[in-house]
Amino acid sequence: VQLQASGGGLVQAGGSLRVSCAASGNINGIKGMGWYRQAPGKQRELVASMTSGGSTYYADFVKGRFTISRDNAKSTVYLQMNSLKPEDTAVYYCLFLIVGTRYWGQGTLVTVSS
Repeated sequence: VQLQASGGGLVQAGGSLRVSCAASGNINGIKGMGWYRQAPGKQRELVASMTSGGSTYYADFVKGRFTISRDNAKSTVYLQMNSLKPEDTAVYYCLFLIVGTRYWGQGTLVTVSS
């Protein structure tokens, strides 16, 4: 299984950005997917997730601003990020849970300037 994340970049506070993560390889049995982030000097934290059934979870600090979605045909998960804040600056990692195994993407850097 390979995960390819893309879409990070530099954006001003209040702006929007969408990151994507495409899975390839033996991806039968996807149970869920999600996005984590890790800011410098901090632990990795869960941002949003989606089960195979479509149920979603959002961390309190992104509720109302971020939206997780997927394209099953493309085996891709997205994270639409609106109203970005400088504290959202981090490396964003995608995660796929496939038959009990976690697969991580390589991370994509999101920088929000004030």
